[in-house]
Amino acid sequence: LRSFNKAYKTQNQFLNSEIHQVTKIWSKVAQREKTLLMKCARLQAHNCQIESKYLMLLRKLQGLPDLASEHKEMVKGLIQEALQWDVKEEAEIPIRQNPIKEYDDYGFMTIPEYEASDWKLLAKIQALEIKSSNLLNQEVLEKPLSEKWNNLGELSPSSELKALLRCGVPPEHRQRVWRWIVSHRVQHIRSPGHYQNLLKKCEAAEHPASRQIELDLPRTLTNNKHFLSPTSQLLPKLRRVLLAFSWQNPTIGYCQGLNRLAAIALLVLEEEENAFWCLVHITENLMPPDYYSNMLIGSQVDQRVFKDFLSAKLPKLTAHLEHHRIDLALVTFNWFLVVFVDSLVSDILFRVWDAFLYEGTKVIFRYALAIFKYNEEAILRIQDSLEIYQYLRFFTKTICDGRKLTNIAFSDMNPFRMKLLRNRREEYRLKLEAEMRELEKIKTQYLMAQAEHPSSHLDGAVSEDDDDDDI
Repeated sequence: LRSFNKAYKTQNQFLNSEIHQVTKIWSKVAQREKTLLMKCARLQAHNCQIESKYLMLLRKLQGLPDLASEHKEMVKGLIQEALQWDVKEEAEIPIRQNPIKEYDDYGFMTIPEYEASDWKLLAKIQALEIKSSNLLNQEVLEKPLSEKWNNLGELSPSSELKALLRCGVPPEHRQRVWRWIVSHRVQHIRSPGHYQNLLKKCEAAEHPASRQIELDLPRTLTNNKHFLSPTSQLLPKLRRVLLAFSWQNPTIGYCQGLNRLAAIALLVLEEEENAFWCLVHITENLMPPDYYSNMLIGSQVDQRVFKDFLSAKLPKLTAHLEHHRIDLALVTFNWFLVVFVDSLVSDILFRVWDAFLYEGTKVIFRYALAIFKYNEEAILRIQDSLEIYQYLRFFTKTICDGRKLTNIAFSDMNPFRMKLLRNRREEYRLKLEAEMRELEKIKTQYLMAQAEHPSSHLDGAVSEDDDDDDI
């Protein structure tokens, strides 16, 4: 027995030693694999940057006015070739990770099918730059952020949650977070069975807005695969959400733009009732009154407020735009109305919405200012009004670093208090209402004058040659 016991002890020591050695080898291999993957990510990011610079160079060459015709054709051919590269081929090369996919996690085209080749080229440059940035930030920023979300546990209002939301919610947590935000903010008006009752109302009677809703359904998120096909499963959900909302809030009913807000909510929340309450939260909690009314008064007011903030934060840029008589509302009005949907690439758009759903409209102002700050130098270099307008049409497509934009929005730009925003809104609302009353007064006077002189109407007048014309 003693010799057996000694033999077992010796065998156990040997096995423990083997296990220890294997563990050390496995640890070294795991560390080496991690190092190689990080190196691979850096190399791929570098490759994306080279490809992006190549495309930028082609775009600049294309715009040269004195380029020889044969060289123009050559550049045009190279651009077409670059845009036709099949990104799926990258997946066939084992060493290359995370190729640019045709669609992102939420179904948006990575490179939308723009009619203008220049816009498509910009979209590909942006996709490459964003991919490069994400690869380089994965270990340093994204992984620690994801770990914070994993360890957060039950959600509750706090400064920590606010800071995390500003950094952006990882896709795997976004649905849970949005659902909590919306539920928390509409709990005072949400009741069991309310949404189903609204749907029954939709079936019982046709809402006056139903025709406009039907017209807008096919125009919703045209660069997203979940809304491209008439047979898409999300379209009937979107229809029901919008019709239910038109009965929920008769003062708004339906306004163009609500379809895009509801569509974004559906992409993340998936369940249509949750998307409905998200739309209610946006229109009734976050946005000021009359934002989606017939006259869009709240939206008009915010454009004037934003112009004030831009002048205070970026005076040099404001002076430049005023010198060239640029009406910024032509660009920014839609940003505010639909919270940057169809303006910002989805990678950045959802990060904006993460903070917006929690903090409200001041987030829109912050990001709108940040977009102009991000592109300030490029705008200042343009000295022609038409060229400025042309640049402003696509300049959000040049934003490739979402982290940089977020830092500008919440750190670089000096913050402004919600009280200041409320005071400015009240000031411009009073002015706008006074202007509208004056316009209504002028309109009434004109109609009265027309009624007093009916003979001045020329509806029945004919030209001298009318009698000779064939009908």
